[in-house]
Amino acid sequence: MSRRLISSGSSFEQEFGYSRAVVDGEWVFVSGTTGFDYARMTISDDPVEQTEQCFRNIEAALAEAGASLADTVRVRIFVDSIATFDAVKRGVVGRKFAAIRPANTTLVTGFIDPRMKIEIEVTARRRSL
Repeated sequence: MSRRLISSGSSFEQEFGYSRAVVDGEWVFVSGTTGFDYARMTISDDPVEQTEQCFRNIEAALAEAGASLADTVRVRIFVDSIATFDAVKRGVVGRKFAAIRPANTTLVTGFIDPRMKIEIEVTARRRSL
């Protein structure tokens, strides 16, 4: 199997020299993904909506890679504050991962763009191979 790069079309990918996801054999590595709507390059002020958009972006990359969120084995979540964590942990993140239960690390951190409240990175293993 060869290595395949997946792009969302985000200008960030070109500017910073990375791919939205990299497929390598059965593995799919999705880059840290923020709540930007990459088609319009807009971002909501609401951390819940940002988190929903993160998952839409991640699920699109996984689908292009031939995987789904159910294939996630590892997730890393970065939030700007405990308040953001509290706002998204059960309603969005908990709901999305309730049945999947991947290994998880969540950190409070700063972001390069102050509008960003959350960033999510996943590693998935395609089971159909």
